[in-house]
Amino acid sequence: MTSPSASESESLQIETIEREIDRFRAEQAAVQAEVLDLLRREDPAGGVTFHEDIFRLQQDKLRLDTEIQFLQVRLRRLKSTW
Repeated sequence: MTSPSASESESLQIETIEREIDRFRAEQAAVQAEVLDLLRREDPAGGVTFHEDIFRLQQDKLRLDTEIQFLQVRLRRLKSTW
């Protein structure tokens, strides 16, 4: 059994990780909204394209996906020992 102070420490870590996941998800939603906005504003026939920006944002979204997955693994590991 874990000591009370260790249990409190793990509880704080869990709360911190959950806040980070929420922050990354909010950032991810903002990135996705920006991608959709750029796609709507594109006019390839008129020469207005945002392919570089869209690509960069999609890469950022993938990075955020990875960060979230990493934090979820840490969270599961902490909760399994808690």
